[in-house]
Amino acid sequence: MKIWTKIIQGEKILKDSVWAPDGAFDYSCLGNYIEEICNKLDEPTPIILRKHLNHLNEFGNTHFKQEDFVESVFFDRMAIEIFDENSQKKTK
Repeated sequence: MKIWTKIIQGEKILKDSVWAPDGAFDYSCLGNYIEEICNKLDEPTPIILRKHLNHLNEFGNTHFKQEDFVESVFFDRMAIEIFDENSQKKTK
């Protein structure tokens, strides 16, 4: 499994990164994963709320708005998507 993170302003992706954890993916370590990704992108780490976890669990993606950050950010949102590159849908 991998995490695709996008820093978005309006409809434009300013930065993005695909990141994979060392070893097996563990949802209980999601905060650590996001912190590591934000460090890589040189952006502040957001506050992860229950709504983010629920949306991530149900849909495989979530986003963080400016109010989800303690520090000031100069973008509209940070979107993350969890995907498994091995589970591609086959077309007939």
